[in-house]
Amino acid sequence: MSDAGCALVTPAVEAAAVWLFKTLVDGVLVPRDLHALAPLALAYLGLTVAGGAVGFISGYLSTAISERFLLLLRTELFAHAHRLPLDFLDRRRLGDLLSRLTGDIGAIESFLLSGAIDAAVDVVRVLFFAGALVLLDWRLALLSFVVAPAFWLASRALSRRLRQLSREKRRRSGSLSAVAEESLSNAALVRAYGAEDAELRRFRREGEAGVSASIGSARLRALFSPLVDLLEMGGTLVVLAAGTWELKQDRLTLGALLIFVTYLGKLYRPVRELGSFYSSAFSAAASAERVLELLDQPQESARRQYAPFRLSRGVVEFERVTFRYPGANVPALREVSFRLEPGESLALVGPSGSGKSTIFKLLLRFHEPASGRILLDGRDLREIDPRELRAALAVVLQETFIVHGSVRENIAYGCEAANDAAVHLAARQADVEEFAQTLPGGYECLVGQKGRLLSGGQRQRIAIARAMIRRAPLLLLDEPTASLDAEAARRVMTPLLRLVEGRTTLLVTHDLRLARLAGRILVLEDGRIVDAGTHDELIARGGRYVRACDPEVSGEALEGCA
Repeated sequence: MSDAGCALVTPAVEAAAVWLFKTLVDGVLVPRDLHALAPLALAYLGLTVAGGAVGFISGYLSTAISERFLLLLRTELFAHAHRLPLDFLDRRRLGDLLSRLTGDIGAIESFLLSGAIDAAVDVVRVLFFAGALVLLDWRLALLSFVVAPAFWLASRALSRRLRQLSREKRRRSGSLSAVAEESLSNAALVRAYGAEDAELRRFRREGEAGVSASIGSARLRALFSPLVDLLEMGGTLVVLAAGTWELKQDRLTLGALLIFVTYLGKLYRPVRELGSFYSSAFSAAASAERVLELLDQPQESARRQYAPFRLSRGVVEFERVTFRYPGANVPALREVSFRLEPGESLALVGPSGSGKSTIFKLLLRFHEPASGRILLDGRDLREIDPRELRAALAVVLQETFIVHGSVRENIAYGCEAANDAAVHLAARQADVEEFAQTLPGGYECLVGQKGRLLSGGQRQRIAIARAMIRRAPLLLLDEPTASLDAEAARRVMTPLLRLVEGRTTLLVTHDLRLARLAGRILVLEDGRIVDAGTHDELIARGGRYVRACDPEVSGEALEGCA
């Protein structure tokens, strides 16, 4: 039986049960005839069982269908968020996005489970009970129907303000989640600067705005309830007065009058609930608007058909590439051209903001060039499926990303099919094994949110192991030692050398100890290549190359190049 069928059967069972009450009064109680009681009792019992069965099936089906639909919606929203451009995600507050994924879809869930289905049942109830009233006495029925539009008018009068308050309430809920996420994810910074009170005030300020919207919404609902009670009581009293007159004129039996009033109450109740349906509908509509607003954002790249791609040689070419970040006044790259041969290692050095990391982002297709071309094995990156492109790359980023999971899960991240042997081999090559064995649980030890239970050097070695297990032919290293102290940087040098061996490598660094390992070095300033050569050639020329590197880590390297 479908949920729609249950919505039809439930009011029918209720209407039949009330009609039996008329038969009980007129056929048993008034004539005092007990012989007719037995079949009526059996009929009541049958209707009760039928009503319970229908209620069970309706509840089960409505929950199963709604929950599966919402899981699909939540999954689609999550997948869509992962396909949005990174600059969009960088501009939006993470807490607000999480609120749309959880709270807003939760509001839609509540509406679907208890709002839309109940409203459909209420509509059917109105039709059933209105028809029953007409069958009993059409004159009294017309009189009772006069009150029904008043319910709708009362609901209509409050609907616009309810919609505004519902939107404000959902928006403030998203802001509150964003403040909480920002504050708690930066707990160390908050405590180091003694900003707990400031964060509390910020949280309370957003919360107070949400409370004001909730109170305003509750005030309107509270006003609606007694207004509807007054209308319902007035309609019932008018019908009772007219019904008493009909009873006195022998045009109506006592049983018919009693069930008429009963049917009237059952008619007014769904009409009343349909009026309050506006408030839950507006709350769900406000949430749906926020969800749709996110779904309407253009994705990283429009879905299209790409020709299959497989990296063979690993030749990287930049041809007069220019790129400007959205909202920026000046380009981040200006007509940059270079070629990276298979098996070659190329280092990019330059001051902060010179465009080094931008080259990485363009290679990963996080952004598209404004002009010029980027070729991989002679094929324009824009003609390669981003997923296939990134599968051919291994990346070690400046910010070491560690997920809340075990050491093993972090090494195999993005390569979940890797077996234990592959994980342990990558761990040994990256020198992860030496500290993993000292952790409680070894490779199964949970490292905490963002790997906070590990040192910076340990997190970076896990990132190197993650790149090793990927076995990708093209390697991107973005400041792999920038966040480490001198001792930790020295400890990751050996794993880095193992990672680079046999791979085409593009390296961004301020560290001369790393830059000298590259076969060729490009020096960037203001988005342009201003110098190029080997380490020894650039040291001999001095100037821009030496100034571009970190003086704290370049002294040791320079001593060996004198």
